[in-house]
Amino acid sequence: MAKALIAMSGGVDSSVAMYLMQQKGYETIGVTMHLYENWQAGVSEYSPCCSAKDIEDAKNVAATFGSDHIVINYMEEFRKHVIENFVKTYIDGATPNPCIECNRHLKFDALFKKAEELGCEKVVTGHYAIVEYISECDEYYLKRAEDDTKDQTYVLYFLGQDKLSKLVFPLGEHKKNEARDIAEAHSIITARKHDSQDICFVPDHDYSRVIKDTLKYQPELGRLPGEGNFVDKDGNVMGRHQGYYRYTVGQRKGLGISSDRPLYVVEIRPASNEVVLGREEDLYTTHVHAEDFVVINTKFPDGTEIPDSFEVTAKVRYGHKEAPGRITVYPDGSADMEFDEPVRAVVRGQSLVIYRGGYCLGGGRIS
Repeated sequence: MAKALIAMSGGVDSSVAMYLMQQKGYETIGVTMHLYENWQAGVSEYSPCCSAKDIEDAKNVAATFGSDHIVINYMEEFRKHVIENFVKTYIDGATPNPCIECNRHLKFDALFKKAEELGCEKVVTGHYAIVEYISECDEYYLKRAEDDTKDQTYVLYFLGQDKLSKLVFPLGEHKKNEARDIAEAHSIITARKHDSQDICFVPDHDYSRVIKDTLKYQPELGRLPGEGNFVDKDGNVMGRHQGYYRYTVGQRKGLGISSDRPLYVVEIRPASNEVVLGREEDLYTTHVHAEDFVVINTKFPDGTEIPDSFEVTAKVRYGHKEAPGRITVYPDGSADMEFDEPVRAVVRGQSLVIYRGGYCLGGGRIS
């Protein structure tokens, strides 16, 4: 019997993923990654992952299905690849997406190595996405989930052919409410458990505290920025800010600046310790440059070769609605996107992710 490693967070999605894989005839092994010592995580039912309760829930679900379950300490890897990146990105004046880095380095790197050790042919997660093999192209494609409101292809854009060939996302063809119904029908204890709402290592939404605490013990990562000036786009001083790492492009609240019209953060300048404020119209642009850009496939789903420059729709952040334009990818791994119409609040450090016909074709980090 073929074996599948199920990444189990202790939530309903990964629980149902285990059930669905067993229905397909796989022997399952549940693996829970211990990523962060979150002592606050048991306080609220809306709290993030990594609590003792989550681990216990995953263990109990695995036992319900007669599956082995192991917990692996990946705290050092998580600190290095996710928390340190999070802090350094803010100090650089950008805004990180820690979920993408966690997926890249932990879920789809460390877990794949563990799957190989355990003799598992497939790696399974509860992500809402679809892996589709198109025989005419002889390639695997990352396809949007059936449930548009839950689609997570944005945080999976970096997956290559080798990973996609071994991955299964059982929930991609289900709506979220269907997953809960399946769990309830089979008496899975996580059936009505609330989804995680926060970044696991920032359970109180206080990003600045995480940055300050990390730099206190790891000063080699950078220096905590002090107070500086709010300025307009012409350099005129408008007031004082509490440290540029506390702000992100598009932010309106918490600026403490009086104005007859709403003001927004439109740029962060780490070198001069300035935060540039502007109007709503200053947030829009048609051009986005990205680095570390990857294209998953060599052919479009219809079989035609993917050129260096082509028409796509793209997202500049997770909750952004796809917008049409043209992407040009260069041999050095950088890319330029020209949108047909201006898009709002493009943030350095987030990802530019491209789509065509419901398929995610790749992406890169906005620089």
